[in-house]
Amino acid sequence: MKIKKLIAVFFAFFAIYTSNSQSKKYSIHTVAFYNFENLFDTINGPNMDEEWLPNGVQNWTSKKYHQKLHNLSKVLSEIGTSENPNNSPTLIGGAEIENRGVLEDLIKEPLLINKDYGIIHFDSPDKRGIDVALLYQKKHFKPTSYTNIPLLIYKSQEANVSKKDKEKEESTDDVVQVTQENDRVYTRDQLLVTGYLDGEEIHIIVNHWPSRSGGEKKSSPFREAAGKLNRKIMDSLFAINPNAKIITMGDLNDGSYNKSVKEGIRAKRKKEEVKQFDIYNPFEEMFYKGNATLFYRDAGDIFDQIMVSEPLIRKEEYTSYHYWKAGIFNKPYLIQTTGQYKGYPLRHSMTEIGYSDHFAVYIYLIKEMK
Repeated sequence: MKIKKLIAVFFAFFAIYTSNSQSKKYSIHTVAFYNFENLFDTINGPNMDEEWLPNGVQNWTSKKYHQKLHNLSKVLSEIGTSENPNNSPTLIGGAEIENRGVLEDLIKEPLLINKDYGIIHFDSPDKRGIDVALLYQKKHFKPTSYTNIPLLIYKSQEANVSKKDKEKEESTDDVVQVTQENDRVYTRDQLLVTGYLDGEEIHIIVNHWPSRSGGEKKSSPFREAAGKLNRKIMDSLFAINPNAKIITMGDLNDGSYNKSVKEGIRAKRKKEEVKQFDIYNPFEEMFYKGNATLFYRDAGDIFDQIMVSEPLIRKEEYTSYHYWKAGIFNKPYLIQTTGQYKGYPLRHSMTEIGYSDHFAVYIYLIKEMK
């Protein structure tokens, strides 16, 4: 008889606990990053955009440009909707953007216009004229400050490599450009934005680190310098507020295991490794589980990453916004289905206006609603 009473008490307690758990409601925001891959308009600008003109190599017509905008808007409108069904991302970091004008065209696309995105963008010194930017939903995020922080790197910093390593040079249209005057390598600035997400202060850094033009080993010091700059920015934020909630995101042109990320940013693979002032990188574990955001010579890697500071993963009640989980947006329509590059991201070609040579990445921030 006592056993029956104990079982009855247990089920009663379980029913109450389940009821209370189900009654909790959460506010969810998606934070995303996407390399837009050569988002150029059809106007001849001061940058090296001759390839992306109607009479250029890509035969980049107005029709193709608007198809590209439509394709990108479809992706952006759907990222994260599996867990956040009614909302496209609140914050979107972007790379390979020619100018502010293409972003203004993008956010006016039918799939995005009702989201009322704001734009934070600076022209970078990159010789191809490709920049980083942040799009944000105005009703949720209120920027209070933003700045572009230059990455000062020089040709003399390149690593010496063997003849064997030189033979492994990677093919990329993101070629390193160097000035003759001072040997400087011109690349993208790092964009720092501070603002309030539904009243909570958040810092976002958007990155597009130097490419592997010339080979991974030879160009590695450039990305190592980018990682150190990223860390310096975060340390300056921690000096003001040790509990700063920081999100750093971007196309790093390096994997989560590379020196630029592991030593430069000092990112950790597992939550339990993260201490005060450390950075958690959920995409490192995803890489070791076989996931990828891009492919080169049939080898997949995750160059597109979003990392968060320790206050965003603290073990406490979700009374303020905290990191929940991460994902890679690789829906079937974004994937090549035939030919040599079957399984790769469906990018632009001379016969088809694709999406990008990268998959987008995202994280969720959640908070319990009162």
